Amino acid sequence: MAEVIVQEGESLENALRRFKRKVQQEDIIKEVKRHSFYMKPGEKRRIKQALARKRLRKKLRGFRSEG
Repeated sequence: MAEVIVQEGESLENALRRFKRKVQQEDIIKEVKRHSFYMKPGEKRRIKQALARKRLRKKLRGFRSEG
């Protein structure tokens, strides 16, 4: 959990900037989005396989252009 303590003499804008950076580093937003809705196991598997195919196509496309 991200936590920022406002230091004496520090502006609220600076503290907010530090908080945003900390949240981004800890991938809290990504985790919240992942848990925002339920996905069936089969649906997860299909999406995972589709991403793997996409990565493979991208990898092969770069490989062919080098030759």
